[in-house]
Amino acid sequence: MNTVRLLQPAEQEMVDAAAYYEVQVRGLGDDFLKKVESAIADIAENPEQWPLVKQNIRRRLIHRFPYALLYRVDPGEVIILAIAHLHRHPAYWVNRR
Repeated sequence: MNTVRLLQPAEQEMVDAAAYYEVQVRGLGDDFLKKVESAIADIAENPEQWPLVKQNIRRRLIHRFPYALLYRVDPGEVIILAIAHLHRHPAYWVNRR
């Protein structure tokens, strides 16, 4: 299993999305966080499974929500660059390292 690290902007995106969903429907923010956690576990287990979307960047969709984890695989570590809403500014995260 690989170590997974979220960049600070990705972590903030996750927190903001969860807060938004929690305001919409009680418990939905927690559901979002559980889906993200499950996606991170999938990536840690088999990071090469998900499709390449740009050079060495892969995308793991989050079930039930219009979000994806965008990440790269480095030696011994997976770095999550963004937890991106799929319908908003699709390439805003490209310059993150």
